[in-house]
Amino acid sequence: MSAEIGAKSAGLRLLTLEMARVTEAAALSAARWMGRGDKWQADDAATQAMRTVLGQIAIDGTVVIGEGELDEAPMLYIGERVGTGDGPAVDIAVDPLEGTNLLATGAPGSIAVLAVAPRGALLGAPDMYMEKIAVGPKARGRISLDRPVEENIRAVADALGKRVEDVVVVLLDRPRNQYILDAIRAVGARARLISDGDISPALATCFEETGIDMMMGIGGAPEGVVTAVAMKSLGGDFQGRLVPQNDEEIARLKAMGVNEPTRLFTLDDLVKSDDAVFSATGVTDGPLLPGVRFLPGGVAHTVTLVARAKTRTVRFIHGRHHLATKPEAVRRLTGEGSG
Repeated sequence: MSAEIGAKSAGLRLLTLEMARVTEAAALSAARWMGRGDKWQADDAATQAMRTVLGQIAIDGTVVIGEGELDEAPMLYIGERVGTGDGPAVDIAVDPLEGTNLLATGAPGSIAVLAVAPRGALLGAPDMYMEKIAVGPKARGRISLDRPVEENIRAVADALGKRVEDVVVVLLDRPRNQYILDAIRAVGARARLISDGDISPALATCFEETGIDMMMGIGGAPEGVVTAVAMKSLGGDFQGRLVPQNDEEIARLKAMGVNEPTRLFTLDDLVKSDDAVFSATGVTDGPLLPGVRFLPGGVAHTVTLVARAKTRTVRFIHGRHHLATKPEAVRRLTGEGSG
């Protein structure tokens, strides 16, 4: 970590609980739309709530991973400045609602996530595919995207003290990941196919009780950067390789300084600081985080995982929110008083 980035990180410790407030607000807002079949409204509600609370925090923040380019997103767009302008200068990576389809159908696994690091520390990944692999702390340093899938699975099994046939690998159920699924089955490991959202299962690899040992597959590059912050904060490991689909995407990579399209990005390439903060709040029930519960009397319950890379301190925060006492803007976003 450079001295310049290190100096900028001095105030990040104080942001840990503030980041939890941000993802809690997004989760509370999105959860009102669970099972209602409208992923766009759910994502918009989460984005508005996240943007509102970020605006109250004493940071000089710049969104580097967000809802899209300026002409694609009205808020939390790439390059948007957030915060009060006071406090540390930081990069912000957000996914206000990971698993929009999951929420729209009431399926498990949707979460609200946020990552923050000193200015200049996060890779500004373009909106394209990324090949990914994530494992928990015991398998840190034992994986490589340059090795065959089977070899990585055997290495993780050895690191965890498991038989290969006991290893569980999560991957997105997509045709582009068929070669990985075939390799998992050929080596005798077990696969868990998911329809959406690969950040949540990556987090789960860091907690043995989830039963998830690895996350692999080709998914979104922006989500890969968010995942990298999470894995650095939780002590796990992550690698990514961008997968451009055409000449235009290759040109975008070169414009951002990536002259080798097949370059392997390690954890330290993606997060160039040992001080970063990650927060995730469950929206619908998942392998690690329970979803939002709306209780009688205008009360809601949330569970948030918040972690800091510098100390690897991990907190699970159970929030009990009396929605009627929140400011009007926040009550409106969380749906309090609506039908």
